[in-house]
Amino acid sequence: MEAGGAVDMAALRAELRAALEADEKHERENSAKLRAVRQRLASYREFRDIVLASHLRPLEKKDKMGNKRNVLWNPCAGHTRDQQATEVEITQELEQLPRTSAEFYRDWRRCFQSGKEKYQLLLKLEGKALSRIFQAELGFGLLGEFLTVLAENVCHEDRDAVLQILHSLSGTKRFGLNLDLLSTSEKESTRDLFRKLQSMSGGYCSPGHPCGEVEGEAHPTNTSLQEEAEERRVMELMRCYQVS
Repeated sequence: MEAGGAVDMAALRAELRAALEADEKHERENSAKLRAVRQRLASYREFRDIVLASHLRPLEKKDKMGNKRNVLWNPCAGHTRDQQATEVEITQELEQLPRTSAEFYRDWRRCFQSGKEKYQLLLKLEGKALSRIFQAELGFGLLGEFLTVLAENVCHEDRDAVLQILHSLSGTKRFGLNLDLLSTSEKESTRDLFRKLQSMSGGYCSPGHPCGEVEGEAHPTNTSLQEEAEERRVMELMRCYQVS
């Protein structure tokens, strides 16, 4: 609502559009899941591929090679640009973080191509924003992608932020189901992520207190207690993510 009490119609339209896009995506993926179940596929990977490709449209006769194509058969794909324009677009997206699940799906699939870019997006959003974006449901396949990206890019200075992200994701709806549907490689990435987090537990450092800095004689005890608390935090998350 604006300062004078009037309704912000532009914001309302944007919110409605995002909600409609999210509903359409949810319905489309559910239909793809049902089709995949009826086909009695041989592996989970085939099931996953069908769901992830649910946005694709089949080519029609008018879309023959050599003719001008008027139908965008892959609506999630953007127009081809040169490398410089792509980098500018990614920078702009980072400055305008997604606020809804529909915006996140769009940016995650289309604008952020490398694992490092996706990792930076997760860090910039932080755990609280991710909880708000996915308060209705975490989209199919995203949990595995998140865990893989985190495992490949986590570093010591991001440890606390990554733990917050993991904690927030564990509170999303259908988390248990998404966990059960992780592929073998995604489960291995999850184990690798927690191995890295555990290896970073020694010499834990918090903002304003660099690792190895000693300020007086009371700090060794405080640091020890802090490390124990962080270790318990990691162990609780490991149980939540079924990592033994």
